[in-house]
Amino acid sequence: MKVEMKLKGNMARSVNPYGCKQEVLNQINYVKAEGDYEGPKKVLVLGASSSYGLASRITAAFGSHADTIGVSFERGPKDESMLGTAGWYNNIFFREFAEQEGLIAKNFIGDAFSLEMKEEVIKYIKESFGGKVDMLVYSLAAPKRTDYKTGITYSSALKPIGQEVSGENINLEKEELFTQVVEPATEEEIEGTVKVMGGEDWEWWIELLKEADCLAEGFKTVLYSYIGPKVTHAFYHDGSLGVAKEQAEESSKRINENIRELNGQSLICVSKAVTTKASVVIPILPKYLICLYKVMKEQGIHETPIMHKDRIFRTMLYGNEANYDEKGRLRPDSWELSDDVQRKVNDLMAQLTPQNFKSDLTEYQLFKKEFFNLNGFEVEGNTINEVDFETLKAMKP
Repeated sequence: MKVEMKLKGNMARSVNPYGCKQEVLNQINYVKAEGDYEGPKKVLVLGASSSYGLASRITAAFGSHADTIGVSFERGPKDESMLGTAGWYNNIFFREFAEQEGLIAKNFIGDAFSLEMKEEVIKYIKESFGGKVDMLVYSLAAPKRTDYKTGITYSSALKPIGQEVSGENINLEKEELFTQVVEPATEEEIEGTVKVMGGEDWEWWIELLKEADCLAEGFKTVLYSYIGPKVTHAFYHDGSLGVAKEQAEESSKRINENIRELNGQSLICVSKAVTTKASVVIPILPKYLICLYKVMKEQGIHETPIMHKDRIFRTMLYGNEANYDEKGRLRPDSWELSDDVQRKVNDLMAQLTPQNFKSDLTEYQLFKKEFFNLNGFEVEGNTINEVDFETLKAMKP
C-alpha cells in the first residue's frame, strides 16, 4: 500500500513509518557527528515521541550514551486507513537504534498525567533501570489533562487575554495566507491552560520520584518554554499559554527547594521557535516562522529541534556556555531574539502578501518540508513509500 501525505488544515492525517525511521536515524547521525559529551546517564523524558522531547532523548542517548525511558500518548495502526501516529513509529525505531548500541530504551505509551502511569514508571525504574534517574525532561504538549487528585478534566486554549487579536496565518492544506481572528480566552480557558500546560504535573512527577528514592545525586530536570518576540506576545507570551508558563516558573522554584538536598537543579529552558506539530497550529505563528527561518538560515544559525536540543544539552545543561536571564531561565533562544534577527524578520513580515509568501522571499518551502518530515514524508535518505499493514501491526513499542 502506497502512503501519501494528507492534510487537514495544518494537521497531518497520514504517516510514512519508514520515513519516520529514516528521520530518527538522521537525527541520531547528526548527534554522532557532533561527538560525545559528558551528560546524563539515566534519563526520563515525558513527551518523548516527537520534536523537542524526541530530540532530547536522542542527544542524551547518542551523545552521552544514556539509558532512557520515554513516556508518550500515541496510537498504533488500526486499519489500512489509520496507520497510527508518527510518534508511535518514532518510539519503535528509536528503541531499535538505541538497543543496537547496547542502551536501555523503554517506551511507555499512555497518559503521563495519570497516577497510574507515574506508578508504573517508578516501578520500572526501581526494578529494571538501576533504581534512579539523573535527568527528567518535561516536554508534554497536550490539549487536555485530568487532575487525578480531583478527577476534573481541564482543556487548554491558545488565546489572547482581554483582547481580540487579528493577524495573518498560513493554511498548509490550501497553501494560502489568510487573516485569522482569535477571540480572547475566558477565565475558565485560562485556568484550564494553566492546569494543562503549567508546571503542576511536573511538580507531582518530581515529588513522587523523590518519595520513591528514584532521584540521583546531582539530579537535573528541565521544562521547555517559549517567549518569542513582541510580534507574537499578544497571542502567546501575554496570552493564556504565557500565564501557564509563568506558573511553570513558580513550579520550578518549588522543585529546586525540593531537590536541594540532592544538589539537584530545576530549570526552565526558553527554546527557540521551531517546526513542531504544536507550533504549526498556534495562531499566526507560521507566518513568523517562515520569515524567521529565512533570516536565521542566511546567518547560518537556523536550527531544527535536534540541532537546538543537542546544542543545549552539550553546551548549556552539561557544558560551560549556559546563558541565563534575570529570572534564572536558560536562554538558548538568544539567537532568535537578537536585535539584528528581529529587525530583519519584522521587515520581511511587512512585505508578505497572499501572492508572494511562498516565494524565495521566505523559507515557506523549508517550513513545509520540516512539517512533512515530522510525519515521515520528504525525509532525506528515505526511498520507501509503500507499507504492509500486517508488518506494521506486528511492530511493538
